[in-house]
Amino acid sequence: MRNVAWIGGLAFKDHMPEFGWRPLHVPLRPGVPLCWEEIRAAAGEEPEALVYVDRSAALPMVGVESFPCPTCFFCIDSHIHAWYPAWAQAFDACAVSLKDHIPAFASRLAPDRLVWLPPFAKDTDRPPESPPEPEWDLLFVGTVDPETTPGRVRFLDELGRLFPGLAVMRGDYRGLFPKAKLVLNVAERGDLNYRVPEALACGACLLTPAIANGQEELFRDGEHLFTYPQGDAAAVAALARRLLAEPERRARVAAAGRAEVEAHHRMRHRARTMATLLDSLAAAGDASRRLARAEEIRATHLRRILLHWAEASENPEARGRYLAAARGLPCPPPTPGLF
Repeated sequence: MRNVAWIGGLAFKDHMPEFGWRPLHVPLRPGVPLCWEEIRAAAGEEPEALVYVDRSAALPMVGVESFPCPTCFFCIDSHIHAWYPAWAQAFDACAVSLKDHIPAFASRLAPDRLVWLPPFAKDTDRPPESPPEPEWDLLFVGTVDPETTPGRVRFLDELGRLFPGLAVMRGDYRGLFPKAKLVLNVAERGDLNYRVPEALACGACLLTPAIANGQEELFRDGEHLFTYPQGDAAAVAALARRLLAEPERRARVAAAGRAEVEAHHRMRHRARTMATLLDSLAAAGDASRRLARAEEIRATHLRRILLHWAEASENPEARGRYLAAARGLPCPPPTPGLF
């Protein structure tokens, strides 16, 4: 079994051994980008591949274009970070969560090195063995903050006036979703978010916006879930009223949605896709071709990003590493005793 340095989010890490890859977890350094020497030391052995799972943070590694093994970036928040497509060119492949964003990553990476890896349900996302009695007609679970989610606040306020049966809560969605007749998802940025497979895996009858990014390829309206026009509170209220009068239809669609997740959208399914991609990278020698073009990649795609983070960082060690990487200089030595 080959090993893979696993950096950033855990995602489906624990399922990788099922497909021939043993993950070596490497923790990020808060506020300071990792160098290859630190990654190798933290892994405890020479990595045969490397995967970085998006943590929606500052540039987490420097010198990626010169890493000696096959590399892959699992990009989740491309709807938030405009610099991701350029940074992805330092890797041998990129798995992108939002399908419509894939063309933006195609500057250097070939089509077969850009893979759609849509949201998935966690292993713990399951309905309770004994479903509780419903407490709410329509439930939204998530952050509602005027500063960070103003559009969501306005939408839910309007919906609450139109549909008094709306409940808005925070907490463990696994314990809350089974207590609702209908579950509401909001995607104000138009992103296919993880709440879709999570809710379906928990057995919810889900109402979610009709958006792009491949949602209609994964789940069909009226069969696995129900969709409403983005931002249309009146449409949600009308749909909820209709469905509350059709309990058998709600149950049928919820069961079909859960079955679809079990068949295609669990952690193990995404691990299989990632393992297949790593197998291909290892067999085709992509890392050698990238290494031969490392200086060009740095100059064309990375220097501007590195200089931005050098200016934005308040950490002197991080600034030094970003500047060194932008100039093509060796990374400053790892901090003694870090790992």
